[in-house]
Amino acid sequence: MVPISARSCSYVRGRHAPVPRGVVVVLKVLYITGWCRSGSTMLGNVLAEVPGVVHVGELRFLWRNGVLGTGSNRRCGCGSNHRECPFWSEVLEEVRPAGRSLERHAAQVVAWQEEYRTRHTWRVLQAPPRNGWPSTLAAAYRAIARVSGARVVVDSSKYASDAAVLSTLPEIEGRYVHLIRDPRAVACSWARPKAYTGHRSVLNSTLHWTGFNLAAEAVGRAHRADSLHMRYEDLVGSPRAAVGAVLALLGHGGQNPVAADGTVELGGNHTVTGNPNRFARGRTAIEEDRRWHTALPRPQRSAATLLSLPLLNRYGYPKETTWTWD
Repeated sequence: MVPISARSCSYVRGRHAPVPRGVVVVLKVLYITGWCRSGSTMLGNVLAEVPGVVHVGELRFLWRNGVLGTGSNRRCGCGSNHRECPFWSEVLEEVRPAGRSLERHAAQVVAWQEEYRTRHTWRVLQAPPRNGWPSTLAAAYRAIARVSGARVVVDSSKYASDAAVLSTLPEIEGRYVHLIRDPRAVACSWARPKAYTGHRSVLNSTLHWTGFNLAAEAVGRAHRADSLHMRYEDLVGSPRAAVGAVLALLGHGGQNPVAADGTVELGGNHTVTGNPNRFARGRTAIEEDRRWHTALPRPQRSAATLLSLPLLNRYGYPKETTWTWD
């Protein structure tokens, strides 16, 4: 990986003019739901190349990773630790209640988050959380919009329970992209050891894939006019068209950043956490990771197929495959 200089921390601030304190604007939050390893970091960073859009990665982990340091991924997309990053330092200070330390506030936020996880999505759709998490999330989105000067915030946290809260937040319009990837590709990705996150078995990955996608569907049904279902395979197969569909969902007239050859020029970003491709800079090809076609052994592929069968059919993935394996 090419080292990233500290000067890249000013990139997002330099792209849009920061909004003066005290000025309230209605902003849009595009929330990406689905299960991990489905291309959300890539999609978010491509969208961030559109004027007026900022991608913050998995915002939900800002307090756990960035302040408490208890997560597995403590670096901002600019290369700095979150508390040393000028962008996140300003956001954290703006959201922190007066008279309370960042550490104490972060611990409280994480406790609030634990009360409302993905499995609680259906409950949240009926009634928003009564703790301090919704107001903290709203304050964070507003601070991000003010500091960055953007009018659209892309949050790729993939917690459908948080997506379900968006419509209850004042001065915030929610938009939703349910991003789906073949569960066998996802299982293969989780099986490969990575420094930035843990390992999951095929059973664990596929059960989570099913649960997270069902929760994402529930949010989509509740907000049909503001939602979009997108397969990873379609995103990487026709990236310009896929990004265009998201911009249409947002009602955003910005120029599509994806070139006709499927490449995009990536600048800096301030993503909280996510796939290491968030550190990529320069002209980048949007391509499918097809390693799982040969790397996932037949017994594991069969197990993932069986466990995901109902949704596999719904999302248009083949039940049987003819790919070879090692």
